Amino acid sequence: MCDKKYMNEKEGIREIEDFLQDNDALNPTEVNISKQIMSTMSYSKVKVDGFPVLGGYQKAYHVVREADLLTAYDFDRCMIYKMNKNGGNVDDAFNDAEDLFNNRVLKHNEHGLFLLDYSKKESLILHNNALQRIASWRNLVNKPLLR
Repeated sequence: MCDKKYMNEKEGIREIEDFLQDNDALNPTEVNISKQIMSTMSYSKVKVDGFPVLGGYQKAYHVVREADLLTAYDFDRCMIYKMNKNGGNVDDAFNDAEDLFNNRVLKHNEHGLFLLDYSKKESLILHNNALQRIASWRNLVNKPLLR
């Protein structure tokens, strides 16, 4: 996925298109659908624009989009990203990550973002795991020896 948090989205889509065309991996229609999936699946775009209508490729869109949402439940990964953005400050990274989870990740089911049965079931497991990791990090962050 080409996410603006990590890269220039248009550049990323162009590079992926070049790769797919150079390797004859897909026909032109499939290349265009792949580009459309990648450019419309982000959480923020779905919240603003809803789901695109992709006809026979709709299920492929949801499989890819929901897989991306499921990876968001990794609190440790979020902490590492936030620490990198916050210059290694664990307290700020924890607070930012916890806010993100409380306001967004832990509300994926409530917001109806999972349509596929697998994702609905797996998200419940990942949700509980995330709550446990948040509690573990909270205990670490609040230890006086780490200050």
